[in-house]
Amino acid sequence: MLDSTDVFVIGGGPAGLAVAIAARQQGFRVMVADGARPPIDKTCGEGLMPDSIPALEQLGISFRPQECHPFLGVRFLAAGLTADAPFPSRCGLGVRRTTLHRLLSERAAILGVDLLWGSPVTGIGSGCVCVGNRSVGAKWIIGADGANSRVRRWAKLDTCTEKNFRYAFRRHYRIAPWTDRMELYWSPRGQAYVAHVTDREAIVGLMSSDPQFRADEALRRFPELDARLRTAEIISVERGALSVTRKLKRVYRENVVLVGDASGTVDPVTGEGLGLSFRQALVLAECLKSGDLARYQANHRRLSLRPLLMAWLMLTLDGRPRLQRRTLQVFRKRPEVFRTLLALHVGNVSPLHLAWDGLTFGWELLTA
Repeated sequence: MLDSTDVFVIGGGPAGLAVAIAARQQGFRVMVADGARPPIDKTCGEGLMPDSIPALEQLGISFRPQECHPFLGVRFLAAGLTADAPFPSRCGLGVRRTTLHRLLSERAAILGVDLLWGSPVTGIGSGCVCVGNRSVGAKWIIGADGANSRVRRWAKLDTCTEKNFRYAFRRHYRIAPWTDRMELYWSPRGQAYVAHVTDREAIVGLMSSDPQFRADEALRRFPELDARLRTAEIISVERGALSVTRKLKRVYRENVVLVGDASGTVDPVTGEGLGLSFRQALVLAECLKSGDLARYQANHRRLSLRPLLMAWLMLTLDGRPRLQRRTLQVFRKRPEVFRTLLALHVGNVSPLHLAWDGLTFGWELLTA
């Protein structure tokens, strides 16, 4: 193990590997440490929204056709109604978490990142990281160790302005695609989403604010989806996680910086967690190059605004079946409103473009 490096990344998940790749592209010596060993699989939506793809391309990541499955838009289903809208430009991609992790790991290794798998970090100091019984000097220390980040606690960056909890489960099924959309099902107690990740596999995720929410019982609350999956083979272990929407006051202190879920999280209903991490990684690497972490803080807030806004808009429907039904009625009557919202969601229009459609949506809700 080297005694020093320019950038030490704590956490070898997608966010940590993305910032390692981006920093290496800026010419830094980079080391990544993680207590786990690949392939690393965690509860994850596995649907990459269209705005994620350009960031991955900048990192040098691309997918072979057999490693992913495209989806061309989003479909909402609730109370016997459906409404869907296409993405305004490029498609999204369903990708298994293990596939994405492998590609990021391989790219990091090719670029010369030092990857320390099975090497838990036990602490940080002023300009150093403790890995086992070794101390490694580092100019920059990056916390990419997830929503329960120890680095965040060590650096005293835990102060939040917002914090909300939900519960999430996911499972994979062997089933052929039945739609070219990512589907989001609504019920009075939660949501279910489906994204095909290959031409033979689909991920099904379930989310709720109810602590008694359980996957098998919850599926029965989505009868159309339950009927489709009844004869499908389950091909992965069910994984669950506490989903936390967290907005931090600060994402850096001195030479310690947070990225990805360690730096704040958005609800998985948006599908923006991974894409947000990749965009943060690219900006952070540029700011490390200039030594301007205040600029990273400002850009981090800017990048988070749209996903947080969309999470708030979508979760306004949570637990409100009458509002869910009215919303889908409006989307069916005024499909241009749904198209504009989806374009905003993937960054193709600014919130200002939503003004007229927002007024139309509000009026239609009142009169539905």
